[in-house]
Amino acid sequence: MTTERERRFPGPRRGQLVFALGFLGLSVLLLVLIGDQTAWVKKTKLFAQPRFWPGVALGGMVLMGGLHLYRLPWRRTTRFDLNEARRWGQAVEYVAWFMGYVLLVPLVGYLPVTLVFVPLLTWRMGYRSRLMLWTSAGFALAVVLVFKGLLSVRIPGALLYEYLPGSLRSFAILYL
Repeated sequence: MTTERERRFPGPRRGQLVFALGFLGLSVLLLVLIGDQTAWVKKTKLFAQPRFWPGVALGGMVLMGGLHLYRLPWRRTTRFDLNEARRWGQAVEYVAWFMGYVLLVPLVGYLPVTLVFVPLLTWRMGYRSRLMLWTSAGFALAVVLVFKGLLSVRIPGALLYEYLPGSLRSFAILYL
């Protein structure tokens, strides 16, 4: 049975409780870990301390997240909340893809990883025709050529390149 306060809530209901709990939990975790991430420097003014402004920001996040949770008129999750959380999880999936890409580039190399990940992401997004997969592979090759060739972005050679024979190793480090 819904209360009058729940019925008169002005915002959309779905995902509010899950968001408030997640935001508050992440904020508290970051506030607890601030001592490992920043330093308190002696003989430095309060407002110039490396820990001061991140601490103020995280303290505000904990305070506002707690107020958001306190002001919600309901304390139970519904199927609508879980559906909304699942949609957010789909967005987080692409963060995981990107982190996998970032972790594999120093091991395998910029060109091979890009040539694999771009068609894989194209497939994952639902574009499964041969034309789209070949277009995505061509796009991946163009990105590598533009970044390494035209823009001269210095991307370190991969660990895998160390196992190649002499002249092929130097070619791979410079151009792949």
